[in-house]
Amino acid sequence: MAAPLRLGSALALVTGAGSGIGRAVSVRLAREGAAVAACDLDGAAARETVRLLGGPGSEKGAPRGAHAAFQADVSEAGAARRLLEQVQACFSRPPSVVVSCAGITRDEFLLHMSEDDWDKVIAVNLKGIFLVTQAAAQALVSSGCHGSIINISSIVGFIATPMTQKVPQKVLDKVTGMIPMGHLGTPEDVADVVAFLASGDSGYITGASVEVTGGLFM
Repeated sequence: MAAPLRLGSALALVTGAGSGIGRAVSVRLAREGAAVAACDLDGAAARETVRLLGGPGSEKGAPRGAHAAFQADVSEAGAARRLLEQVQACFSRPPSVVVSCAGITRDEFLLHMSEDDWDKVIAVNLKGIFLVTQAAAQALVSSGCHGSIINISSIVGFIATPMTQKVPQKVLDKVTGMIPMGHLGTPEDVADVVAFLASGDSGYITGASVEVTGGLFM
């Protein structure tokens, strides 16, 4: 007998869903039974994620409307609010699970990094999480619903994603040697933890930071 789906009644909004951790989270939550609103600055990438989930018109033949793609720049307050409005209009309810995975990198030495690059990183990686969390919380409170808000950030615990593919191999080798588990993490490693936090299995956990680092201590 198959195990019951932990997120069978959930609607999950995932930002940064077009690749990497965001795409893996979307796949994992869908596998747990959630309807997924996949959002990315790259609308085509978000649509490809939905196709992988078995959305409308996909080969997997999921029920029409089970998942949907959205395009938004989460660093803009108006865009974040509109995103939540669009998701509610599409699914007739606010998301009960919100996972902020959107992030960019503009790695550079202090002496060379431009103010513009600094501002872009802060706008997406920090301000974007604030704006999406605020809009989602407002929607949940207004509807009287409960939910799980999960924000993905970094403490330089390396996960193998398109973002880390830009890191020089000698740096990756050095970091790998510092990880007790002996290898870089995968997006699926993070997605497994997100699925737990999104489910009732984590019902007595709130306001906590969970590290998925293979034991790497920075």
